Amino acid sequence: MGLGSREFATTAIFNSHEVGYLPKAYIFYHFLYPDDVVSSIHFSELCSGLAKYGWNVTAFPCTRGCRKESNEYSRYEVWDGVRIERIWRPAWRQSSGAGRLLNAAWMIISWTLLAIRSSEKPDLIVIGTDPILSILVAPFWRIFSPKTKIVHWCFDLYPEAAYADGILNRYSLTSLILHRLLKRAYRACDLVVDIGDCMRNLLLKYDGSLTTATLVPWALIEPEKTLPIAQAERESLFGQVRLVLMYSGSFGRAHSYEDILKLARLLRNDDVHLAFSVRGNRENALRTAVQADDSNIHFVPFAAADQLRDRLACADIHIVSLRDEWTGTVVPSKFFGAIAAGRPVLFCGSKQSAIAKWIEHHEIGWVLTDGNVPIVADILRSIMSNPIAMQEMCTRCHQVYQQYFSRNAVLEHWRIEISRLFNTSRCS
Repeated sequence: MGLGSREFATTAIFNSHEVGYLPKAYIFYHFLYPDDVVSSIHFSELCSGLAKYGWNVTAFPCTRGCRKESNEYSRYEVWDGVRIERIWRPAWRQSSGAGRLLNAAWMIISWTLLAIRSSEKPDLIVIGTDPILSILVAPFWRIFSPKTKIVHWCFDLYPEAAYADGILNRYSLTSLILHRLLKRAYRACDLVVDIGDCMRNLLLKYDGSLTTATLVPWALIEPEKTLPIAQAERESLFGQVRLVLMYSGSFGRAHSYEDILKLARLLRNDDVHLAFSVRGNRENALRTAVQADDSNIHFVPFAAADQLRDRLACADIHIVSLRDEWTGTVVPSKFFGAIAAGRPVLFCGSKQSAIAKWIEHHEIGWVLTDGNVPIVADILRSIMSNPIAMQEMCTRCHQVYQQYFSRNAVLEHWRIEISRLFNTSRCS
């Protein structure tokens, strides 16, 4: 069944005597359309996808912009079949620690009060992970709306990310209290959705009996076929070179660069160039680590949204990194953008990461670790001399994306999982 179909068999799902009844879904996420934060786009498209499948969707984001708190959106709006009822929120800075915590508390309390005050209860709610600890609203909805199915879509995992970052001691009193609260919150869910099995493994430590599913965030740009090399963009940035490796996107505390720089230095005399198009709180550390004689390592401007396609297409291979201690707390979304464009991925991180497992299972790239940098360098020299093998891998990347990770594939999987919650798989 295609995404455009509204044949969700809603009357069969609920055995409703009401003709034309559409089941109600509430979406709780901090930022939604028209905000351009990547996760906002994913949740907005999930909302519109559910609406196209026949759900009466109401979303409850805040009135503020994510990166620009001065941006204040209207309280009520209908977009792509989705009713948006924004919650007014003070203009506390999301980029500051105190502001982020205050924003989280404000939204969690607002969504909790909605459970208490609302006379009309939805059939389904989907709770995201922005703001942090949003899942804490689940037990209140379970108490005040026991028939509502509760789904949690986990993009990043807290406090585990705080442990990885060294901000919070996992054995502190705060951590012990959070663990008990979160254990109760996850148990209140009918379905906990992760974005990789490494994240699921951490979630199951709260309760091994949780019902889980893996549904990933799709690429924002989904070409119909493998993108050819954007020659003009490539030559403007690098000139005539044989192989371009690119790291494009956020570069923060979760990301590593040491093994990537080691690899580039081994390939310095092989006409292989490494480009960083990054922004984030570790960008300065990365720039400092690049030495004067690193002639094949470049920093290029961060790509605007309308330049993203050419930026993806100008490289031969895309780099994704994640420090080992962050495994399972996040799954970098740039992996999906790379293979959607038909580009193999060089992943620098743990072999226990979902990305490493996808790469090895589908043969769509390589995993770089501290111990195999020379081996990967030899592999890249070999594939650089074999354009047919390189093209076959690019084609395979695009095919794998379309089959397993595309927007339509993931939204269809959402439809199936939600159908299961209401025991309606027979109607799919």
